[in-house]
Amino acid sequence: MKFTPRALLPLTLIGVLAGAGCSSTVASIDPGKYDKMSCAELNSALGDTATDISRTAISRGKVANTSVPSWLLGGERVKTVVANRDTAKIERLQHQQQAIVAARKQRCPSSQ
Repeated sequence: MKFTPRALLPLTLIGVLAGAGCSSTVASIDPGKYDKMSCAELNSALGDTATDISRTAISRGKVANTSVPSWLLGGERVKTVVANRDTAKIERLQHQQQAIVAARKQRCPSSQ
C-alpha cells in the first residue's frame, strides 16, 4: 500500500483529535494532601486547577468544532469520544477544585 498525502490525512486527523484531550501538563494533586498544604499552596493548587479546566474546555471546543470529512469513516465517533473524555476530565477537575476550596475555607481565614 502506497501512502499518499491524502491517505495520511485521516491518520493525522485522528491523531490530532486523540491528542487534543491530553494537553494538560500539570499533575493532579492528591486530595488527601490538601489538609497538609499551606494557604499559599492551596491558592496555587486552585489556580492550577482553574487553568487546567480552562485549557481542557478550550480543547473540547476545538474538537467539537472540528469539521470531519464525510469520507472519513469513524471520524465523528472519534470526535465525540474525545469531547466526552474532555467533559469527564473537566468534571473531575471541578470536583478537585471544590475539595481545594473546602480545605482553603477551613485553613485560611483570609480566603472567606
